Amino acid sequence: MKNIQFFDYSALYTRFEKEFDATFKDVCSRGAFILQKDLVEFEAALAEFVGTSHALGVADGTNAMIIGLKALDIGPGDEIIISPHTYVATAASIHLVGATPVFADIGEDNLLSADAAERKITSRTRAIMPTQLNGRCADMDAIGETAKRYGLITLEDSAQGLGAKFRGKCAGTFGSFGTLSFYPAKLIGCFGDGGAVMTDDDEMAEKLSLWRDHGRDKNGRVVAWGTNARLDNLQAAFLHLRLKHFDEDIARRRDIALRYHGGLSDLPELRLPPPPVDGGDHFDVYQNYELAAEDRDRLKIYLAEHGVRTIVQWAGTPVHHFVELGFGKDRYDDLPRTDWFFERCLMLPMHMALSDEDVDYVIEQVLCFYKEAR
Repeated sequence: MKNIQFFDYSALYTRFEKEFDATFKDVCSRGAFILQKDLVEFEAALAEFVGTSHALGVADGTNAMIIGLKALDIGPGDEIIISPHTYVATAASIHLVGATPVFADIGEDNLLSADAAERKITSRTRAIMPTQLNGRCADMDAIGETAKRYGLITLEDSAQGLGAKFRGKCAGTFGSFGTLSFYPAKLIGCFGDGGAVMTDDDEMAEKLSLWRDHGRDKNGRVVAWGTNARLDNLQAAFLHLRLKHFDEDIARRRDIALRYHGGLSDLPELRLPPPPVDGGDHFDVYQNYELAAEDRDRLKIYLAEHGVRTIVQWAGTPVHHFVELGFGKDRYDDLPRTDWFFERCLMLPMHMALSDEDVDYVIEQVLCFYKEAR
């Protein structure tokens, strides 16, 4: 029996061990820890990769959203429409600037539906903020058109979207700002927390720069209120190394997704994510491989008993069910697609340490479960 981890954290280091060691020695020997050239170089490389004017490294993906919202003066009295198929950080960032998150249902792609978002627009709505989840972009044409029609801002929580594209444009570059997370399990992860916020607006970039570093301008003078949300220089150096290999990472993730699709697509009990295609509207990078499975809980147990670790994302609880945060299923009873999906959602292993043999073993165990269940 194989033992296949959902994510191999140690492999983050061992894959480029020599390069990481050399980077650590270089950065530390220079005493280059905060806002040094390594960060500047990574930001430039990241901006070039996604095709935006500015990319600012910040402490994590949550802070990226918070300072983005702050830079737009979003606060009390404002509403931001988001998907409930997201991490709590999306809603938390809105709440923590004093605004109100409003949930709209997902579409067939499990991402924010433009039609559902339109039904939630009120006089207090300031922005629509889709989450580019699992390495796939929402229909940004439809969302952008809806926002434009109502005079709203488009924002993006693209924490899981680095490299994903919709009609040739990268996740995180559609709105006033887009954010990324570099949590270790993300598409490119660092050895701790990290994030970035991206924009094409020069004035917005200046405000973001002030917000992440105590309101200090380029001369070190405090000219506005701000906070400490800087990306550590050492982590930036590690991330720059990862970014140089990211194209091969994307190719491998797409290979794994194609292998899963080929092995599991005939099972009527599963609803799989779309397979990777070339030349279509979507270019998916598969941060995760999340499917909908009938008899999900028993399948998860069976796979664990056979050495395959899986995850039900966010413990199977969509954000609109968090009663302790002032939400609750009774308050949001108009999100049927989201509720249906969270009763079935399951993530199979998807990471760079997987071999083809590993993926085939996972497929074999899923097939065996449903064969035995029939």
